[in-house]
Amino acid sequence: MNMKLSKYKATDYLKTEADIKEYLKASFETGDSKLIARALGDVAKLKGMSKVAQNTKLDRSSLYDSLTEQGDPKLSTVTKLVKSFGYSVSIG
Repeated sequence: MNMKLSKYKATDYLKTEADIKEYLKASFETGDSKLIARALGDVAKLKGMSKVAQNTKLDRSSLYDSLTEQGDPKLSTVTKLVKSFGYSVSIG
């Protein structure tokens, strides 16, 4: 029996703004910078990377590079992204 596996894509499960908010919240709660960068990248792709780049005034190709598990976005990039998604960075 042949079994076909596909790569998990979080964006397949982010259907509502509440889903997106919980996904980002959970990633930030881990404290894992690689996971946070990946989650921000997933949401940026979901919302349209070109549109996000335009809204944040950041270079689209730089966003693609920094928003992966191998990337390491600057804090200024993270805060601009979070704000463009309609959220804020806070300590609660």
